[in-house]
Amino acid sequence: MDRARVGLKDVARLAGVSVKTVSNVVNGYIHVTPATRTRVEAAIKELNYRPNLSARNLRQGRTGIIALAVPELDTPYFAELAKFVVAAAEERGLTVLIDHTGASREREQLVAEGFRARLIDGLILSPLALTPEDLSARMDDTPMVLLGERVYEGPADHIVVDNVAAAKEATLHLASLGRTRIAAIGSQDTVAAESSRLRLEGYRRALKEAGLPLDDRLVVPAEEYHRADGARAMAELLDSGAAPDAVFCFNDLLALGALRTLLERGLAVPGDVALAGFDDIEDGRYGTPTLTTISPDKRAIARQAVGLLAGRMAGTSGQAREFRVPYQLMIRESSGG
Repeated sequence: MDRARVGLKDVARLAGVSVKTVSNVVNGYIHVTPATRTRVEAAIKELNYRPNLSARNLRQGRTGIIALAVPELDTPYFAELAKFVVAAAEERGLTVLIDHTGASREREQLVAEGFRARLIDGLILSPLALTPEDLSARMDDTPMVLLGERVYEGPADHIVVDNVAAAKEATLHLASLGRTRIAAIGSQDTVAAESSRLRLEGYRRALKEAGLPLDDRLVVPAEEYHRADGARAMAELLDSGAAPDAVFCFNDLLALGALRTLLERGLAVPGDVALAGFDDIEDGRYGTPTLTTISPDKRAIARQAVGLLAGRMAGTSGQAREFRVPYQLMIRESSGG
């Protein structure tokens, strides 16, 4: 049968069910028995049926497009996350419009307030500069899911990683190697620095638990979280005479920059200085040495975000909630793994 001419009625006839049941399976409704779902899916595969998404969206008054707004498109973490969001959206017949906010409060407000509202059915936003008050004052009713470490209550579902626990685990790993002068690179004191604050808190808790003193000279700020910032911070740390024997960097790009400086100064990693990062970007898995890091489950973040947004768009979700996704400490060569 010509795929272009296959419809719900054809699938229903082959599966021996009603058109409504086929529609429920296609749209992902949960109230379908496993046996019926299997039969319908087999008929869909046999007939090579493809839903007419444009017609369906038109009937429902939707565009079939969602937006993903992130602070930086040129950093590997957000690029990898965007890939998983696009894949999760495609499974639901959705197209993703990707927006770059530059961590600007004004830009984030524009996105949150719906300046693309006529184009999209829902928004996944990773804000750095917005405050809870900004979001509470939001007038646009486009469904929205928030990503990231900022603490928000009420206006939208929020997906986070436990940054305190993750940073603590990475620092304790370095301490377990017998390292006693563990530095931290990435502290910040801006309004957009919630991830920095949480990771610094985890670092401090780990030192306390390991019985190690907190030396302020071992905590080095980074204006941004790029390779160059990590390289500069590592040089500053070494030039200060603080003499670290391990370093926890608040993201992998900082760690890769720090690694470059260490090698340029003739220091062995991990022999002289053990190193750990955060994010588990692909670059860190192929460097020399490979990078020990905290690996947030980016695929789970994406699937959870798209799933929650789809529920909001369908009007089937209740009160806004916070969801925590898992992470894993990946021990690699930079700490002796």
